[in-house]
Amino acid sequence: MTELKGALIGCGFFAMNQMHAWNDVRGADIVAICDRDPERLTIVGDQFGIERRYSDAEALFADGGFDFVDIATTVQSHRLLVEMAARNKVPAICQKPFAKTLSDAKAMVEACRDVGIPLMVHENFRWQTPIQAVRKALEADTIGTPFWGRFSFRSAYDVFSGQPYLAEGERFIIEDLGIHTLDIARYILGDVRSVTARTKRVNPRIKGEDVATILLDHENGATSVVDVSYATKLSKEPFPETLIELDGSEGTIRLTQGYGLEITNAKGTTTTTDVSPKLLSWASRPWHNIQESVYAIQQHWVDQLECGAEHSTSGADNLKTFALVEAAYDSAARGQTIDVGAMLR
Repeated sequence: MTELKGALIGCGFFAMNQMHAWNDVRGADIVAICDRDPERLTIVGDQFGIERRYSDAEALFADGGFDFVDIATTVQSHRLLVEMAARNKVPAICQKPFAKTLSDAKAMVEACRDVGIPLMVHENFRWQTPIQAVRKALEADTIGTPFWGRFSFRSAYDVFSGQPYLAEGERFIIEDLGIHTLDIARYILGDVRSVTARTKRVNPRIKGEDVATILLDHENGATSVVDVSYATKLSKEPFPETLIELDGSEGTIRLTQGYGLEITNAKGTTTTTDVSPKLLSWASRPWHNIQESVYAIQQHWVDQLECGAEHSTSGADNLKTFALVEAAYDSAARGQTIDVGAMLR
């Protein structure tokens, strides 16, 4: 395999995970980094031995010398940087949330499609080992046709200490966390026809919502509930696990706290499998589940580039997840069920 050369734009909190993962990925190497903050640029450059360092993205693209770009900035700069990559015909990975608005996201997808370059959104949660195990169990027809599901992420973990900007936005949990959980629901039960949502702000020190309950009507007739909370205090903190319940015509699947996968067949026989993520050499608990999925999605990016195939979380695919986020906010604001298809047309 020819080793691809990559550039990373954005050296903030989560980009450290991406840099560690790139060191493990087969067939790719980061050769340049870019950030407006000289201190972060120095920290990342020194730690990972990157000599090419830029404070300006235009200068980075002008110098070139890389095969793809990994955009790990906050959402405000995503459209600018993705369209910059498109103008320079450089395949791009974009951090989530993909864009500020659905119209921006559509424009970004179109810009890359027009010049024929791959665009993938760093929607890594579906790449978690336990989520992949649930998908494989469904594909193996262990419970027949699924008709109901629940995708739950409830925690009291202090996410604001590491990412204080999360407390400042008018939107919080659906845009930051619910987007992952909604994507998992799509990945497991298929695309969605309509959305009904309710939100609440429990923590008085933040501006956005920290609790959301979302009802999804899937196109295949299944119904699911996505419930997310950063205001739920439990005896055993589950962060950062996504718990899943699926009922099918021939049995049930339960992804339980502690990474147990329970499958009960039509006869009532239950088998339990440990589907824990690996603790990579650079990872730390409890983040190791997410950190392993960062490596998995980045390896997927390289593998698909090599064979010329579309990525699982391509920009076009992510529009469908992004539409669920927008529909959830719209539904919560208006108290109505929202037609998702109309948003994508």
